[in-house]
Amino acid sequence: MIKVAPASDRRNVADRKQPPADGPFVLGRHASLLVSAGVVSHTLWTSAAPALTYGLYAQEWHLTHTVTAAIFAVYPIFVVVMLVSFGGISDQIGRRATMLAGLFASLAGALLFAVAPNVWWVFAGRALMGIGVGLAASPSTAAILEFTSAERAKSAAVVTMGAQAIGFAAALLLGGALTEYGPWPMRLCFWVLAFFLIVLLIGTWLLPRHTSGSAGGDWRSRMPSVPRAVRRAFAVSSTAMVAAYTFGVLVLSLGGQVEHDLIGSPNAFLNGAVLSLFPIMMGAIGIIARSLSPRAALIVGALVSGLAMVLLIVAVNFRDLVIYLLATAAAGGAYSLLFVGGLQVISAAAPVHHRGGILSALYLLGYLSMGALALVLGSIATMRGLGFAVNLGAAAIILMNVATLVLATTTPSSTSRSAAPPSST
Repeated sequence: MIKVAPASDRRNVADRKQPPADGPFVLGRHASLLVSAGVVSHTLWTSAAPALTYGLYAQEWHLTHTVTAAIFAVYPIFVVVMLVSFGGISDQIGRRATMLAGLFASLAGALLFAVAPNVWWVFAGRALMGIGVGLAASPSTAAILEFTSAERAKSAAVVTMGAQAIGFAAALLLGGALTEYGPWPMRLCFWVLAFFLIVLLIGTWLLPRHTSGSAGGDWRSRMPSVPRAVRRAFAVSSTAMVAAYTFGVLVLSLGGQVEHDLIGSPNAFLNGAVLSLFPIMMGAIGIIARSLSPRAALIVGALVSGLAMVLLIVAVNFRDLVIYLLATAAAGGAYSLLFVGGLQVISAAAPVHHRGGILSALYLLGYLSMGALALVLGSIATMRGLGFAVNLGAAAIILMNVATLVLATTTPSSTSRSAAPPSST
């Protein structure tokens, strides 16, 4: 079994306390948990927001697959830059302050998309979204864990996964409807996202002011780091995270074009509804995943992920829409199992005063793999064709699943019942 944490380190859940209130208008625990979940949901919403407008940009500005994939890749690249530079900063200045900075950057990015006159504004908006998510992802995840009561610690996994699924689905369903049936098809969905971010900014401003770790610290302590004692657990979690996050490249970067080729419809809402099978299955399987041990979730998730990639290869090569739908649904379920299982492992092992930095290191690997794979597959799609690029990406994900299976089955340990996954705060 996977070693999550020695008994002496399971003080994480017991040590979680309600942060001190500060000021006349401060949210309570439940409202703070809801706001933190909203910040988590924005990370997936901003990631998927342009998914259904890539085709419109390509038509309007005559862009190649390489350029549209580069627009996608700018986002995880800037997420990585922020995680490398400021990954552990929320352990010094607090979750609230770090989330506020991230939300401001994401809002600026959404507004640039909303008014973009050319592709360079889109690149700039994507970079700002990456900065925002890079700052907000790990502190919002940590905040969900810290605002969850000790009696319901494991439900933090479901809250985190549910928030991600809602943000993802909103980007695809709401974004698809606005793109297809609303005015300003390349802009309106970003104005709606901007409004949501303003609401989140107000809610985050009202969160309790606190820091999770000791104040101060040098510059290096703000970078993501993994203490030696939790590196084995981190290795298990990181392979699962990379396998899960690289799905995003196939679903968001190339998936829209694959789907357009299979369905043969230019309808953005229909395409978004099909893509939304991924987050819908994420949320549904997330509820089931909480009843599984981390080891079982990782093993089942890796196996289902491998099956999903095989189905995707078959669907693309034989141009079969039904098989593609099955592949998308299976990939969403696999993402949920890998994500929840991986976060349960690392959350139980991570000391509370290093939680922000450890989560940032985990997200760093996930987003770094996304950015690299998006750039590589975008170039291959332009030179060798979309089908070949999808086949290559699916093969890379299968290799990550094999690594996850090996680590999950060979790491001896016990599972803590009280473990809860860290939130992306």
